[in-house]
Amino acid sequence: MGWPVLDHGGAHQLSSWRSISICVDDFGLHQGINEAVFALARQGRVQAVSAMVGGAAWIEGARGLFEVARTGSVEIGLHLDLTECPINPASRRPLGHLIAQAYLHQLGPAALRAEVASQLDAFEAALGCAPAYVDGHQHVHQLPQVRNVLLQELADRYPSGGLWLRATHAPQGAAHLDARTRFKSHVIAWLGARALSALAQHQGLRQNARLLGVYDFRGDAAQYRARLDAWLHAARHGDLLMCHAGLLSPGEHDLLTAARQAELEVLGAEAFEDTLHAARVRLAPMGQILA
Repeated sequence: MGWPVLDHGGAHQLSSWRSISICVDDFGLHQGINEAVFALARQGRVQAVSAMVGGAAWIEGARGLFEVARTGSVEIGLHLDLTECPINPASRRPLGHLIAQAYLHQLGPAALRAEVASQLDAFEAALGCAPAYVDGHQHVHQLPQVRNVLLQELADRYPSGGLWLRATHAPQGAAHLDARTRFKSHVIAWLGARALSALAQHQGLRQNARLLGVYDFRGDAAQYRARLDAWLHAARHGDLLMCHAGLLSPGEHDLLTAARQAELEVLGAEAFEDTLHAARVRLAPMGQILA
């Protein structure tokens, strides 16, 4: 039996209802994240999983992820990674250095193309298919040089298209509970959202409308619940809500562990369905929303 996609009354029952997808990032980084993804998928709470194919838990986790993909209710994408655990360790750069080098056009195109190809190879080898979409760890997929190399590789590999790319366009106003997180959301978008969208449109690749879920990873479950409520009420049709749910993984040094656990608690709670209903939001895979 497949895992359900939550549907509160159908896509067109009321015009005020909006369809969005919830995506969990960082699958494969460590076992605690993988376990959280499987738990949320069983509940029908996530519709997309972004995979870090250089992560220590990717190979083991990919077996279970293959079964998740077979349900048809969860899309699996490549979480392009150049800052944490790329395939070639020489490709790894701190985010600030990567941004600076990308904007100064100092990244070696051949090495960058090789890394992108290696990550797509690893994804295909584990799951036996192309990714349903591509995004980036710390949103690196939209940076100068990176976006051009990525889209060229996708065009050469998948000439018929079919996949979608994560857009990082920031929501406005009430989606943000404080100035700090509003600023962060807009900075992420300023780093390449418009340029990536122009390239994607030219290549015929689809994108989500806006990116929800940006915050500073501070606060407990109650504070995350308040943020989630704001994001859902501000959501527009076709938005993507990014999350980083996870469990504590013994032996792993993960600075986001507390935030990951708080997110999992809120997203996995029984009351989450009531929260969706109150916000007039239904969940569906982005590929279906954009079709």
